[in-house]
Amino acid sequence: PTASSPARGPGAPGENEVFEIAERLAAYDNAQIAGVVGRTGPLTRAPARGWAGARIVHPHKNDWEPAVAADPNEPWVYIMVARYGSPVCADCPDAVMMFERSRDGGKTWSKARPVCRCVGTPWQADPIIEVVRDTGSVYAIWMNTWNVVFSRSDDHGRTWTEPVSTKGRIPWNDKPALVVSDDGQDVWVTWNGPSGGDPFVARSNDGGATWTRRRVVDSDRYYFAYDGAVTTGGAVVLAQSSISYSGPGGAPAGAVKHHALVSDDGGDTWRDIVVGTARIGVPCVSVACPSDYYIGHSSVAADENGALYFVYDGAMRNRARQRTFVSTSVDGGDTWSSPALLSEPSEHSGFPMVAATGSGDVRVWYMQTRNGHRNAWNVWYRESGDAGATWTAPARLSDVTSGYAYITRRGFREPYGDYGEIAITSAGKTIAVWGQGMSYWGPGGVWFNRQR
Repeated sequence: PTASSPARGPGAPGENEVFEIAERLAAYDNAQIAGVVGRTGPLTRAPARGWAGARIVHPHKNDWEPAVAADPNEPWVYIMVARYGSPVCADCPDAVMMFERSRDGGKTWSKARPVCRCVGTPWQADPIIEVVRDTGSVYAIWMNTWNVVFSRSDDHGRTWTEPVSTKGRIPWNDKPALVVSDDGQDVWVTWNGPSGGDPFVARSNDGGATWTRRRVVDSDRYYFAYDGAVTTGGAVVLAQSSISYSGPGGAPAGAVKHHALVSDDGGDTWRDIVVGTARIGVPCVSVACPSDYYIGHSSVAADENGALYFVYDGAMRNRARQRTFVSTSVDGGDTWSSPALLSEPSEHSGFPMVAATGSGDVRVWYMQTRNGHRNAWNVWYRESGDAGATWTAPARLSDVTSGYAYITRRGFREPYGDYGEIAITSAGKTIAVWGQGMSYWGPGGVWFNRQR
C-alpha cells in the first residue's frame, strides 16, 4: 500500500469506495425495478421480553452503517445513517448523512434531515455521533469522501456547525471513531491513514474548533478504529483491530489483532496493547463481499468505576467460525482478563458493540448466524450487572421475521455495514441500532430496538 491508499485494506486512491457506492446504488435501482425495496408483505414479529420490538428507521430507504447516541441526563436519543440513492439536491452527496432525533427515549422520532448538504461533495460515509455528558451537545464525525470531518449541534440536532476537517495536510483518512470528555472541550477522533492504514489520533482542546494530529503506530499492519472511551481516571482508550494484507493478491493473512490504544496524558503519548488475537475465519459468501468483511471488529466502554470492557470477534482456527468475546480491565487498559465467550460456539458471530454505566453494568449486542445458515443472521443482546462475571441469557433483538425481501423466519440475509452501535438512555434503557440487507451490495435498511 502507498500513502494514497484509502480503502478498507490496500487499494488505489478512492477506487474501491467509488466502485462500491456505484454497485450499491445499482443494486438499489435493480431492487426497485423488481419491486423488492421496502415492505413486501405483512410484518411478523416476536419481541423479546422487556423489549419494544425492532423497527426500521425508514421503510423505503437504502440505509447502512448507523450510529446512535443517548443523552445521559435527558430523554434525547439520536440516530445517524448513511443513506444511498436519496440525495437531498442535485449536487448533494450520495450517500448522504441523515439524522433523526427522539425526545422520549426512542419511542417517537423526528423526520430525517441531512446533517450537512455539503453541496459538491460526491459521497459521505462512516457516521459516528456522541452526546456530551455535561452539556447535552451532540458531536458528529463522518467522511466527506476521504476527509473525516467534525460538526456539532448545541440545540439537540436542529442546527449544525460547518464541518471542520480533522486531517490537516494528511492526504487521506478513513474509518473514524469519536471520543469526547465530559465537558466537551477535549475531543479525540481516531482514523487510519498513510501509509498503509496506520492509526492516527486528531485532538481538539476547544470543542472541535481546531485540531492537531499525530500518528500513533508506524506499522506494516492496517488498523481499523471502531470505538473509544474515557475512564473516570482520565485514560483515553481506543478500540482498534489490525489486519495484515500480506496474502496472495493482498488478501488478509496471519493473525487478526485487537488493540487498546491507551493514553494517560490526554493524547500526548499512546501505548499499543494487544487485548486479543484471532485467526481469519470462514469467508463471507454474499455477493461481492470482500475477504476482510467479517474480520477485525472491536468495541470498548468504561463504567463509572473506571473499569473497561472490550468486545471483539475472531476465529480460533483458520477458516473456522468466528465467535464474540469480552475482556475486562481494572487498571486503565494496561492489562486485560482472559477472554470470556459471549456468542454461541456452534454459530458464526461478529460485529459486536458494548456500552457500560454505573458499577459494572455492561450491555453488549452482536450478530450471529442461526442453525448454521450463513444467510440467516440475527442480532443478540446480553447484559451483566456484576462487571462481566455473569451474563444474562441471549435475547433476540432482530425479532421481525417477515415483511422485507431480506428477512426470513430464520433471520436476515446479510449484515449491512461494517458496524452498528449501542447506547444507554437517561432512563437506564438500552437502545441498539444495526443494518441488515439482501447482500453486501444491498439493498437493506437500518433497524433499532429499545428496552421498555
